[in-house]
Amino acid sequence: MAVATFKGPLNGEYHGDKKFERRNSGKRRVFVQTEAGSVLGIELDRSDNAHTVKRKLRLALDVPTDESSLVCGDMVLKNDLSIVRNDSPLLLTKNFLHRSSSTPCLSPTGKDLQQRDRSGPIEVLGYSDQFARTKKLVRDIVKAIRNEIDPVPVHGGLGGAYYFRNCDGENIAIVKPTDEEPYAPNNPKGFVGKTLGQPGLKRSVRVGETGFREVAAFLLDYKNFANVPATALVKITHSVFNVNDGVKGNMHQNGKQASKIASLQQFIPHDFDASDHGFSSFPVAAVHRIGILDIRTLNTDRHAGNLLVRKLDDAGKFGQVELVPIDHGLCLPESLEDPYFEWIHWPQASIPFSDDELAYIDELDPLKDSDMLRMELPMIRDACLRVLVLCTIFLKGAAAFGLCLSEIGEMMSREFLGHEEEPSELEVICIKAKKLLEEEISYSEQKAIKEEVQFDLDCGEELDLSPSKEMKMESEGNCPFGPKGGNRRYTLTKLEESAEEDIEGLEDNELPLRMDECVNVVRDQIPNVSKLSASLRNISIGEKSWRHLGSTQKNGYLAGISSGNRSVNEQLPVSSSFVKLADMNEEEWMRFLENFQRLLRPAFANHKAGNAGQRQRQRLGTSCQF
Repeated sequence: MAVATFKGPLNGEYHGDKKFERRNSGKRRVFVQTEAGSVLGIELDRSDNAHTVKRKLRLALDVPTDESSLVCGDMVLKNDLSIVRNDSPLLLTKNFLHRSSSTPCLSPTGKDLQQRDRSGPIEVLGYSDQFARTKKLVRDIVKAIRNEIDPVPVHGGLGGAYYFRNCDGENIAIVKPTDEEPYAPNNPKGFVGKTLGQPGLKRSVRVGETGFREVAAFLLDYKNFANVPATALVKITHSVFNVNDGVKGNMHQNGKQASKIASLQQFIPHDFDASDHGFSSFPVAAVHRIGILDIRTLNTDRHAGNLLVRKLDDAGKFGQVELVPIDHGLCLPESLEDPYFEWIHWPQASIPFSDDELAYIDELDPLKDSDMLRMELPMIRDACLRVLVLCTIFLKGAAAFGLCLSEIGEMMSREFLGHEEEPSELEVICIKAKKLLEEEISYSEQKAIKEEVQFDLDCGEELDLSPSKEMKMESEGNCPFGPKGGNRRYTLTKLEESAEEDIEGLEDNELPLRMDECVNVVRDQIPNVSKLSASLRNISIGEKSWRHLGSTQKNGYLAGISSGNRSVNEQLPVSSSFVKLADMNEEEWMRFLENFQRLLRPAFANHKAGNAGQRQRQRLGTSCQF
């Protein structure tokens, strides 16, 4: 019998190299990072499991592994490691299990005692063809290090970053270790206090995970459409890295080199950033392409400081320039956040998309993008991928409808009035889609109960026929689906006064609305977001209320509003989470997406009609002067 062997995924996007194939046939390698930031590269045998990996880690780095777990993204590795692919970064985290569930006490073998990190000074984690430029940078950096040209720490920003140079002493890459991010254990600038995996500057972006997002933004920038510099996740070793007192295993203060997992990005020589240059000379195409990437990834920190500007000629200040977007560590949050788009009020964003841009958007495949990121970055969380899928679907629908970049950005941004933060139009659509999903599930449950009752009646069994609360509502003519305790005659209770008036016109003996009829009502009566403020405040979404509690006066500005050209990173608000995507199983998620897509077109039409002559809205996090 003939057997076909696949040496890589069916998708042509991923091509394994000989090194990859060799490891697949025998040993695999993983990089385990402790909560304190120590990293060890481990060669795995076929017989290795989570317990043996933790034992090797304890012996090599002298770190405690009792009552701890190996984690890869959302997945806790109980024992079997067969699902872990080569070069995967794993995290060793503490858990709260009883001691009986901790790593068993096993006697170390001679092989374990000899365990050491056999990886090189810089190892690229990932196999995409897009990492070719990064691998060339790595070779130049290694050559420079051997010639005693050391990296230089970057003094700006909140996290640890380092310029790595070539043999000519020129900056060619910037490296950001994951354990030196703000709040991470080895942050060199005093912003410490949390362990890797805890909520960071934003609650929807965890400490130690911004580097993964930097790489994700580059991988999603197909054909270098938005001009994102080459970026890869690496395991890198050097004595320049910071290790705070009390961290075991890689104390470089004692002359030892520190091994880190970090993002490595190509350094782009530039003349200034967008905060130092008027946006009037920015090319329309460049603004559009960066905006398309920001929308797909729900970038919560696109400010002027992370848009580099390069002059392309000597025509002076208003000559042709090139824009280079950097710092994507706060994109792809785990839940829908309030994005920040510096370009939203630039005149370039109000110009319609070109045919080439529309063709690029039309070819985007969010499910394929999600699978690609899961392959290249196995530690990325499913909630982040759902945000990517949702925002890409939204972008594709809006572009096909004819909305321009600024209109799409407006629908995704929250309005900030007084001391209250209101949900964006995108979030309102998601709320409605979730409402429909809840009603579909409730209707299915009610139908199953009725069928069971009818079966019992047909069998002649004695039943308690006293009307239950649900059956009583049905006898009164209310819709047999919807949230418990709510008015079930309409799918969008309290969302629009006119809708309530229409419902009140129904007679008690009228038949309840079918699901398809309710969807049609939703399509015909999408309320304007400005009218939703009062009616939606009384609806509880998850555990949050509509009132924003994090806005207070500070130094003459509302907390959370940055002034001048300061980054949103420096003044992040306590943001409400109106919509969560991670609380649905796969079946519910797909049904939610179907409802979401059905609601898009009427929402776009409503935005077009309602925004005519509307005043410019004030948004949370804007960098404009007041």
